[in-house]
Amino acid sequence: MNKREAVRAMNRIYQLKITLNDSSPRIWRRIQVPENYTFFDLHVAIQDAMGWTDSHLHAFYIAQKGATQHTTIRYPDPEVGIFNDPYLDERKEKISAYFGKIIKQCVYEYDFGDSWNHVVLFERELPVEPRAKYPLCVVGENACPPEDCGGVGGYERLQKIIKSPKHSEHKETLEWVGVESGDKFDPVDFNPQDVYFENPKKRLREYRKGFGVW
Repeated sequence: MNKREAVRAMNRIYQLKITLNDSSPRIWRRIQVPENYTFFDLHVAIQDAMGWTDSHLHAFYIAQKGATQHTTIRYPDPEVGIFNDPYLDERKEKISAYFGKIIKQCVYEYDFGDSWNHVVLFERELPVEPRAKYPLCVVGENACPPEDCGGVGGYERLQKIIKSPKHSEHKETLEWVGVESGDKFDPVDFNPQDVYFENPKKRLREYRKGFGVW
């Protein structure tokens, strides 16, 4: 499918708000993605919009009214025993089959160690803007936490250490986050115009090689 055909196949746009749970102040992004996206495509868009590096496992959790258990949507990983429970392949599940139809929101978890849980809220459908390039990050607030910092609680601790020059871990923490001094670390720094969205097809090729699942 060439670029012109892809635009014709994209009839509507979904506007979603991604909010990192328990973050204070709130870390969030508002993005617009094509309705023909799979959950894997959405995963890539969330990673890029938030500022994560896609270095850990992830999953979507769908809770439906009246259901006793949530539905898990993820990438197949035959080596991870925790995923013995039933799941749906995120490469095959379309977001258009869920958002605005059977769910208003879902949970996206990134890094099962740090457990970065995000609420993915469906806000509305929009027509395709002829000159717009999708996906698009419309707006957002606050910087993405550093990877592997210990979840929301660990990130709060990290910020306190950075602001405390007399703390025994101050120098080590500055080196770890890659800044020379505490005033160089800005937890609110975010500009939606700086967001670069990678082609999900390229990321999928990387996943296939890494997981050995085709």
